[in-house]
Amino acid sequence: MRYLTFALAKGRLAKTAMEMFKKIGIQCEEMEDEKTRKLIFVNEELKLRFFLAKASDVPTYVEYGAADIGIVGKDTILEEDRKLYEVLDLGFGKCKMCVCGPESARELLNNHGMIRVASKYTKIAKDYFYNKKHQTVEIIKLNGSVELAPIVGLSEVIVDIVETGTTLKENGLGVLEEVCPLSARMVVNQVSMKMEDERIRKIIADLKEVINN
Repeated sequence: MRYLTFALAKGRLAKTAMEMFKKIGIQCEEMEDEKTRKLIFVNEELKLRFFLAKASDVPTYVEYGAADIGIVGKDTILEEDRKLYEVLDLGFGKCKMCVCGPESARELLNNHGMIRVASKYTKIAKDYFYNKKHQTVEIIKLNGSVELAPIVGLSEVIVDIVETGTTLKENGLGVLEEVCPLSARMVVNQVSMKMEDERIRKIIADLKEVINN
């Protein structure tokens, strides 16, 4: 039996996913050692391998078959746009992708005015404004705190992930439009889905039971 390899987005997502896997009998003791320098963790008995990766790299590992299964946020799946199967909404890490800005920008959005939009998620922003709203905008890529952009006049609005909205409120900004709901998802390599159909489907079915209970 070959190893099934999982790529997990580092941080909270990986931790919660492993807690979920534990409930269906999948665990990896090596991963629980906080001090470990290991990059790949193995469960010999179940023939499973796990590794942690930067969220934006997870879809790449899965598309190219370096991982059979990936656990990553929906925002990353949309932004990276890789060829893979999204098989399950894991139901945790819930938040929303939104268009945010000062209240004064609402009119520009409603009137389809030519505006500048700052975002880390340029692909999601482009798709939303061009294909859903049919509004011509200039999109500016930022890597740091995008909330700063409308405050200093770099852009009228931003497209960003909103969990509680506290940071926005503290900076005089608010949610103006909702782009899409987000949460952690399970993705599968297209070839692995055929080759390891039975094993992968069993994992999906077991996880579904955990989610629904």
